[in-house]
Amino acid sequence: MKKIDNIIFIGIMGSGKTTIGKKTAKNLNYNFIDTDQEIERITGMKISDIFRKEGELRFRSEETLALKRIKKGPPSVIATGGGIVLKKENRDLIKDMGIVIYLDADVDIITERVSRNKNRPLLRVENIREKVKQLSEQRKDLYLEIADIVIDTGSDRFDNLLLKIEKEIKLFKQNKQQGGVS
Repeated sequence: MKKIDNIIFIGIMGSGKTTIGKKTAKNLNYNFIDTDQEIERITGMKISDIFRKEGELRFRSEETLALKRIKKGPPSVIATGGGIVLKKENRDLIKDMGIVIYLDADVDIITERVSRNKNRPLLRVENIREKVKQLSEQRKDLYLEIADIVIDTGSDRFDNLLLKIEKEIKLFKQNKQQGGVS
């Protein structure tokens, strides 16, 4: 049976998972966990170093291990890495861990946001917009497969987004308690 204790944010890099997750955790008095930060803490390596030295496959394995550790912990708001959904095992873990919120935004908005951060291993390319578009198209169906709630983070003010997310979480929990959500 699906737990509803945790709130898990999924979506492409730059969709707002960490920023929105931290604020949601604070507002709801939950712990906040970022899977990338958890991986860095456990491995003692930066994500970019894991990619560079040991490859994406190793990183994806670390994501699975991080999810398994987090699942055993107290109720939390969890921000995941954008590619965490690529492994079916991760999708199954996430879906079972709590309320899954897919944060989506237009490719141009994401490109503008991620262009400011030079520490993204998958964006060490000439055409960042094209890479963002490719990743978005590749992953969108995987995000939708496990999402309980979908929120567009590109068109609204931050405060309005937070209110909308908290309202959706409350509705989801009410429906779940009344037996309306499987």
